[in-house]
Order: sequence, then structure tokens, then C-alpha cells
Amino acid sequence: MEIIVDIESPEPLFSQLIEQIKGAVKAGHLKPGAALPSIRQLANDLELNNKTVAKAYKLLERDSVIQTRGYRGTFVHPEALINCTADMSAWVLDQVTATINACRAEGATDSEIRIAFSHAMQGGT
Repeated sequence: MEIIVDIESPEPLFSQLIEQIKGAVKAGHLKPGAALPSIRQLANDLELNNKTVAKAYKLLERDSVIQTRGYRGTFVHPEALINCTADMSAWVLDQVTATINACRAEGATDSEIRIAFSHAMQGGT
């Protein structure tokens, strides 16, 4: 499997990695149980910061597309193909959009909504 990132793209690099790994799983190029390069190795190969690859791996692991087995490495999850269909970003966007629309329907201004979201993101009540 070859991964190519476009540093000129407006899409974040970690998102490009996620999409390419999911694409390889969907296309059958990465089978369940297949080993993936370490974070350090993939970062070196793609000339990226380790944190960028770590973020992509963390999100893929959250979605059960990959799994980390301690010092043995990172592997494609047994249910990766099914789990590739989940799109957490789309779900979050749907939830936030519905909340914003509900707030606007009650008369809240965009400024009030922004302030409330900022408060909520910072752990305020």
C-alpha cells in the first residue's frame, strides 16, 4: 500500500492519512490482521511530524479500523471493513448543525451560540 500526502491540499494531513488507510481497507489492499508501519516509520517515510501520524492512528483506532497491540505493533482491525463506513466527522457536523438550528429557532444569535459552544468546549457549564 502506498500512501501519498499532499501538503498543498486544504485537507489536513492526518485526514488524508485516515482516508487513504480506510480506502486501502475498502479496496482490499489492507486485510484484517495486516501489519501497519509504526508511527515513527510512517512519519519518516512521508516526511511528516510524528504527531500527525499519531493523531491519524489514534482516530483510526477509536473507530476500530486499526488496533495497537502494545510493542508488537499496529494492525488492521478484524472488523475494519465494516468500521470504515463510520464517519465521526459527519456525525459531529450533523449534531452541531441540529443544535445550532434549534438555538436559532429559539431566537439565539450566532454570537450567543459561538460563546456557548466556546464555553462548552472549555468544559464550562
